[in-house]
Amino acid sequence: MSGAATLDRVTEVTVSSVVLPLPTGVSDAKVLTGRQQPMTEVAVLFAEITAESGLTGLGLGYSKRAGGPGQFAHARELCPVLLGADPSDIAKIWDRLMWAGASVGRGGLAVQAIAAFDIALWDLKAKRAGLPLAKLLGAHRDSVRCYNTTGGFLHLSIEEVLDRAAESLARGIGGVKLKVGHPDSAIDLARVTAVREKLGDRVPLMVDANQQWDRATARRMCRALDPFGLAWIEEPLDAFDFDGHARLVSTFDTPIATGEMLTSAAEHARLIGAGGADIVQPDAPRIGGITQFLKEMALADSENIALAPHFAMEVHVHLAAAYPRESWVEHFEWFDPLFDERMTIADGRMHLSARPGLGVSLSDRARAWTVAEYTARA
Repeated sequence: MSGAATLDRVTEVTVSSVVLPLPTGVSDAKVLTGRQQPMTEVAVLFAEITAESGLTGLGLGYSKRAGGPGQFAHARELCPVLLGADPSDIAKIWDRLMWAGASVGRGGLAVQAIAAFDIALWDLKAKRAGLPLAKLLGAHRDSVRCYNTTGGFLHLSIEEVLDRAAESLARGIGGVKLKVGHPDSAIDLARVTAVREKLGDRVPLMVDANQQWDRATARRMCRALDPFGLAWIEEPLDAFDFDGHARLVSTFDTPIATGEMLTSAAEHARLIGAGGADIVQPDAPRIGGITQFLKEMALADSENIALAPHFAMEVHVHLAAAYPRESWVEHFEWFDPLFDERMTIADGRMHLSARPGLGVSLSDRARAWTVAEYTARA
């Protein structure tokens, strides 16, 4: 039942599945170890939630390989659950959506479908307030340190990596991340050496093994990489090897970062409880949206852990700006064609815009790449 405090109602919900083509096949260590094929596209799930007020919130989820059609199918099933709800009651709605599909679990694809709705509700709430999302949450800063990942993939030659690193810095991006985890560790070390020599010691440099090392290899590589003064070593082990990550944290000087592959706040609580990360890397679309991400932020802050959200910079710049500790946000230009707006980058940082909500709107190209769509109306 609703009372006088009900200020608005959801009248329409649209979900759409967009297939975003990548300019070239992308390879990280998982491809070189034979576990995956090069990535050629990203499936993006969009949710648009319109209320009686006339405002519409935009949210998103994604799958970099299999799973996109499944996310869309589950989101389509959940659309009617939102109709008639007060969009301000975001945590209540999250629980209703989760219980509607509880038999398929509280993590993974099930909550990734919910994430698109949750992010759209937060976008809508910030728009109603006339504030950027970070300001609605309570920003600690108006810009966040940013680093580029797309120029460091393993399918690129070292010459291409060096060129793209220089281009990133010239654009105002503050740091560079390299993919490692090559079956021949000598190749990894040669690439890191070349980039460090080219950029110098003052440019923040990160590496990412994408979970492809076993414990012995991770120890050996962390020891070899310690002298490079890296900002962090990312996903040296399987994402769920919390104890193995904790041993690396306690042994080596270089910070250990992980968490992007976890799909619930509960899994992140296990990682943090085990002492498995110096830097946590939650992904709002993967863990169920902003409502769950805020739980992660509170827990990480209470344990004095740094934050560097994974991917989806259009969402994460707001969340990183609202984290009490200085954070990082990952620059990926892949989503640029999907939105009419661009992120502002200068002096090594990604800057918040004055636009309300997330500050982005879907482009005509995103509409053209839509392969499935469903609308529910009250």
